[in-house]
Amino acid sequence: MSTVAITDYTFPNLDLEQAILTEAGAELLSGNDKQLSALKQIVAQADAVITQFAPINAEVIAAMQQAKVIVRYGIGVDNVDLQAARQRGIPVCNIPDYCIDEVADHTLAFILGVTRQVVPNTLHVRDGKWGLATPLDQLRTLRDQTVGLVGFGRIGREVAARLAPFKCRRLVHDAFVPADTVRATGCEPVMLDDLLAQSDIVTLHCPSTPQTKKLVNVDSLCRMKHGSIVVNLGRGDLIDSGSLIAALQSGKISAAALDVFEQEPLPPDNPLRFMPNVISASHIASASPKAVRTLRETAARIAIMALRGEPLPNIVN
Repeated sequence: MSTVAITDYTFPNLDLEQAILTEAGAELLSGNDKQLSALKQIVAQADAVITQFAPINAEVIAAMQQAKVIVRYGIGVDNVDLQAARQRGIPVCNIPDYCIDEVADHTLAFILGVTRQVVPNTLHVRDGKWGLATPLDQLRTLRDQTVGLVGFGRIGREVAARLAPFKCRRLVHDAFVPADTVRATGCEPVMLDDLLAQSDIVTLHCPSTPQTKKLVNVDSLCRMKHGSIVVNLGRGDLIDSGSLIAALQSGKISAAALDVFEQEPLPPDNPLRFMPNVISASHIASASPKAVRTLRETAARIAIMALRGEPLPNIVN
């Protein structure tokens, strides 16, 4: 009997996956230990591997004796060593379209939450107070803002579409998307330096790659407008946290809205947990009952396709 190993998961159980795998005649091996020794043990004899956040590095991949695929629960694949998998001839598949609307909606919620100071005013009333919780100049009208989108894939385009009715200016930087494609959506294609210099709000929707890691750093923050806003629902390592914290403390950046972080879970003493000009969430922007079900079922079905020797979708390596 073929086996499918699930290295780690944050769901209450694996009943959905179990049902799909059992129907296909496959056995499920599950673990939730991200230690290297445990990962190597669970993947060793697996015919397919499904992973969520566990580090599937070269050493773990070397332990795979018969894996036909590695499937990532999600869009990003930065926890998988793609080169090591490619060298072993193991395709890596992601699930790129399960949460487009959820993340785009959450991005708009973050942008409006920051520009309209929703959280400070909620806490103000909850504390028994009345009136404005912040200085008047912290309340912004989205129509008067320039929003810069870094990355114009599925999610970036949906964010741009949601912004359109608010009539704000929308700038886009994506080196892999033709300028005419950007213009066709009513957005303006620009170089990254121009986007940083002109945007009141910078929202990140690009993957984590060697070129984009720590894209937001001391240098890029200095090039941004004084008092601008940073929004990140992409990958945590797109931002150098120390540089952002310093910019928030100095007022160079007036606010941030973050769903992802360099280190997750966010350490209990990290200033981003407590700063009044930060809205944060624990990497949950992709969540909805529909999205999570689609994610889990798709991962299991891709594993079954690999066991059957069928062509695989969404190979990223």
